Formats: sequence, structure tokens, C-alpha cells
Amino acid sequence: MKTSQYIDSEGKRVAIFPGSFDPFTRGHESIVRRALPMFDRFVIAIGVNADKRSFMTMEQRKEWIERVFKDEPKVEVVTYTGMTVDIAKEVGAQFIVRGVRLIQDFENEKHLAEVNRDLSGIETILLYTLPEDSHISSSIVRELFKYGQDVRAYLPKGVDLEELGVKN
Repeated sequence: MKTSQYIDSEGKRVAIFPGSFDPFTRGHESIVRRALPMFDRFVIAIGVNADKRSFMTMEQRKEWIERVFKDEPKVEVVTYTGMTVDIAKEVGAQFIVRGVRLIQDFENEKHLAEVNRDLSGIETILLYTLPEDSHISSSIVRELFKYGQDVRAYLPKGVDLEELGVKN
């Protein structure tokens, strides 16, 4: 089969959606579900952000996301340390998918996309968050949860934080 920069040797379009996902929110889920039709394989890559103190363990985050997408065969979940382009190459991704909520996100993502393309040739696709999810961030969810607030409205349905062993 003929390959191009945007199709792997098996004729598949592969994307990676990197983030710390601490926790994985309703907004993250929306980005994945909206991007899925564009790709044959979709890898959600949970990375370590050295600048953030973790709310959930890497194992809890991985289990959480796998439960959310348990009925979606195109989705796989991996964990990584290091640079996003390195894990993207490792999984054979031709695309990096990122979500944008605010204009500040766009500016930051534009710079990252340019560097990632320079380093690897991998293109970045930005999807805008739906208006009803634009106020949701992992940071806000962590803060609300810390103070005992009910955060279920901000998280994907079907997985409970306490079920995963996350406590206030």
C-alpha cells in the first residue's frame, strides 16, 4: 500500500492526544469523541507534567480513561515521560490532537505545534472546546474536589473518582 506522511504503512491515520489528564474531564472526552471519526487509531497519551503536583496517580488516570472508552476499539491509552513527539513517533502517530478553550490556549498551542512539526514532521490538529465545556479545566475540577464539592457534572459519565480511590 502506498504511504504518505499522513498515512502509516498499514494505510491508517493515527493520532495521539497528549495531556496530563489529572483528571480527564468532560471537555477532554468531547475532544476525543469529536476527533475519532477522522482517525483509524487514536492514542490517548497520559504524560507526566513535572510542573504540576499530581491529583491522581498515573494508574488511576489510565484506568479512568480506559473505562470511559471501553466500548471504543479505536482508542488506546498509554503513559509516557519525556517529549510528546517521542511518544508520538513510538506509537506511529502522524497527528497530534489538542483542545483549545481560550485564546491563550491557542497561542501556546500554535507555538508547540510549530516546534513539534520542526522536530518530527508531525502535524497538530486543534479542536475547539464546545461552548458548554469551555469553562471546565482539570485545575478547576481538582480545586472543587479538594473543597468537597460535587464535580460529577464536569467529568465523563460512568466513572466515579472515589471508585478509583481518589479521596478529598
